[in-house]
Amino acid sequence: MSKTNKKSEKEILLEEISRLKKELKKRKKYGLVWEEKPEEVAEMCKTKLPVLKEVKGQEIITDKNKPVNLLIEGDNYHALSVLNYTHKGRIDVIYIDPPYNTGAKDWKYNNDYVDINDSYRHSKWLSMMSKRLQLAKNLLKQDGVLICAIDDNEFYHLGTLLEEIFYSHEIHCVTIVHNPRGIQGNNFSYTHEYAYFVFRKGMKVIGSKQRDEILEEELRDHGGESLRTDARNCFYPILVENNQIVGFGDVPDKEFRPKSKNVKRKNNIIEVWPIDSKGIERKWVFALQTVDEIKDKLFVKEKKNGEIDIFRRKDTQKPRTVWIGQKYDASTFGSKIVNGLTGTSFPFPKSLYNTKDCLECVIKERKDAIILDYFAGSGTTGHAVMILNKEDNGNRRFILCTNNESKIAEEVCYPRIKKVIEGHKDYSEITGIKGNLKYFKTAFVDAEPTDKNKKKLTAEATEMLCIREGTFDPVLEKKDFKIFKNGKHYTGIVFDSLVIDDFKKAIKGIQARFRVYVFSLGDDTFDEEFEDIRQKVKLSPIPEVILRVYRRIFKR
Repeated sequence: MSKTNKKSEKEILLEEISRLKKELKKRKKYGLVWEEKPEEVAEMCKTKLPVLKEVKGQEIITDKNKPVNLLIEGDNYHALSVLNYTHKGRIDVIYIDPPYNTGAKDWKYNNDYVDINDSYRHSKWLSMMSKRLQLAKNLLKQDGVLICAIDDNEFYHLGTLLEEIFYSHEIHCVTIVHNPRGIQGNNFSYTHEYAYFVFRKGMKVIGSKQRDEILEEELRDHGGESLRTDARNCFYPILVENNQIVGFGDVPDKEFRPKSKNVKRKNNIIEVWPIDSKGIERKWVFALQTVDEIKDKLFVKEKKNGEIDIFRRKDTQKPRTVWIGQKYDASTFGSKIVNGLTGTSFPFPKSLYNTKDCLECVIKERKDAIILDYFAGSGTTGHAVMILNKEDNGNRRFILCTNNESKIAEEVCYPRIKKVIEGHKDYSEITGIKGNLKYFKTAFVDAEPTDKNKKKLTAEATEMLCIREGTFDPVLEKKDFKIFKNGKHYTGIVFDSLVIDDFKKAIKGIQARFRVYVFSLGDDTFDEEFEDIRQKVKLSPIPEVILRVYRRIFKR
């Protein structure tokens, strides 16, 4: 071989090294890296666009005053794509319990079960989760919370993935003992799983939860930093009359000294000061400016020496990071409940109270919250939401998304929710909760942006528009336009701009605001045609408003 040829080979090698260096520089310097595996359900959206179609005869309506809950059957990638149009920025809580990737053939990727021998099973799982988390992130409100259950099989990978996708969020992890009997491993018997809580940094979104046992303790502070001098605003009199708290006095000057712990006024009012049995001036646990918030938790107790003191009843507490209790047992309050309500065995359902407590941390005070579960499985999340509504007469609503693998949607999830609404004699305490449900399936239209396909998408978008507006009651259904309502909120869908005048005549006598969707091959909202009633209607072109969302998420 000549020197010239050797030099050429060397040059080729150097060029290849240079190319690889440039390629490496493009890659992320920190974070989770995996072999991206194309997923058929995602690739499908390059040629087909998802829509929702109602399963007729499966709706459950028991109380017109309650909101409508949704069950969507289909791949959750497609369901999340639709929800990116109907519910962007509207979800309070997303609770998911994804497949744990144990290698036991408990989930599929591209229609094949992923088993323990699949060299790419972690990459496939991360690819699947990443796509769906990206879509789900768009749905959360500013103060929305993602809760994700997981076990050790993907615990660390999921944590890093969450840090990457939710980079401006706080991520907290709770350990839950869900199987006290334990699952035998090679070295340890595993009794726990985890729940990640993800929300925007700096937000106070996790509320208190009910204690299993109510505690009573003195309001007076004890121990280190409990002296009057440690917090001036925590030293003030609590006013008592006939052993009832009737008010709070002012914070005195620092030179002032109460004569005793209990000081009687001339009008039968007793001032109770935070002074201990040794006469040391201490402080109350709450400052004067915040004590009124917990006034209903305070009560008076008379001691043996005749003195009265102030006690606090503690029936709630901030959630701790380790949850232990029989109610979290996935067998007793998961498998047995599902089997009892549906007559069907379902593998590894969550304890109803595990899911309920996770949700309650966030939505206890949000009585109109929307909760999404796109790995709905047996429907535990929907059941938990209805239990919360029963406890405080809330109007929270859920959206459950599940495929129909092994007829999960048809024979487990839907029958369970049906029993929860209609009642079951053996589970009367957790069923018989009035509510409403509509059942949808994902369907598809061709994605090629032809006039024919745009008309087809518009014709198939009725259910999507009703879901977006929350208007399910039909008022008028003509060939070229339809009207739906929910209370005083109305939705109009005009499939042909030539019938706008007919549509306007149909709504003339209805005293309400309308959201009107008008078919347009472009982006025309037909403002001029509605000029005379512009105060009554808000216009949107279809299918452009839908296509705009799909172009963004499918990057077409």
